[in-house]
Amino acid sequence: MKAVGFLKSLPIVAQDSLLDVDLPEPEVLPNDLLVEIEAISVNPADAKRRIRTAAEQDHAEPFILGYDAVGIVRDKGPEVTGFTKGDRVWYAGDANRAGSYAAFQAVDHRIASQAPSSVSAAAAASLPLVSLTAWEMLFDRLQVPTNEAPSSLLVIGGAGGVGSITVQLARKLTGLHLIATASRQETEDWCRDMGAHQVVNHRDLIAEVRAAGHETVSYITQYADTAQHWDAMCELIAPQGRIGTIVETPEKLDISALQGKSAALMWELMFTRSLFGTVDMARQGQILDRVARLVDDGIIRTTEQKTLHGLSAATLKKAHAIIETGRMIGKLVVAY
Repeated sequence: MKAVGFLKSLPIVAQDSLLDVDLPEPEVLPNDLLVEIEAISVNPADAKRRIRTAAEQDHAEPFILGYDAVGIVRDKGPEVTGFTKGDRVWYAGDANRAGSYAAFQAVDHRIASQAPSSVSAAAAASLPLVSLTAWEMLFDRLQVPTNEAPSSLLVIGGAGGVGSITVQLARKLTGLHLIATASRQETEDWCRDMGAHQVVNHRDLIAEVRAAGHETVSYITQYADTAQHWDAMCELIAPQGRIGTIVETPEKLDISALQGKSAALMWELMFTRSLFGTVDMARQGQILDRVARLVDDGIIRTTEQKTLHGLSAATLKKAHAIIETGRMIGKLVVAY
């Protein structure tokens, strides 16, 4: 089958940073769906893993990236329930297995669900990874009640892929007052369009949040730069508040700064359930099913902002180059 992979870490402009390859179709394990992929989205995590994985060691065989995918079930393992051949499904994948830069992918059915039927495959591909991350952040890590009021949530990185869905979910499913960060007029407009009540500039976060009328905030989600904003987050979080982040940092953080407020720092990694085969792994399929219904009911919007076409190294190199600018609003998708 056709796929795109890499053997060593190279700048994305290098000729061999991503390669067109031909591979056997993946083996279908007992819990697997074999999916013929129609569309994917390209995430910052793709570029990060391309650089970090190969930096540790070169690969003898092509390493296939890609997480988000929408496609058609062509085969299934004997232990699969709830799916039939011909179903259109969506999922965010498993970091332990070959990714979605391929014509076919095998995925555990417990972390997949039926895709929304009201939007195109390309539009749907913008949502799985970011929706799972945002949902787990809000409701599993920060444990935001769905009737929370009059508490406040500060979303740092509100115009990005995860931030866009966090704002939508929080606006539609909770009573939180939403403050998102943005630094350009187009990203500010996007955050308001997603549902933010207020938008502040992250370049002077404490002053901006307080000028907006908030001495502290009940919750913070960090989708941009944990170390850069650490001191501001510690200052702005309310007593007994919760901070959630998806952004790792090599810098040492003074976590004792949260002690006086009895505030919590929560980590969110969408891959944790599949990486460790947790007993609640099927929760991800359930979340995706709920999000699909929210999309079909017109409650949540897809966030694709740029679509490229074709499963090829050239297309995916272009996608990585765009992602690596750090200026992408919403999501970039690739339709096969």
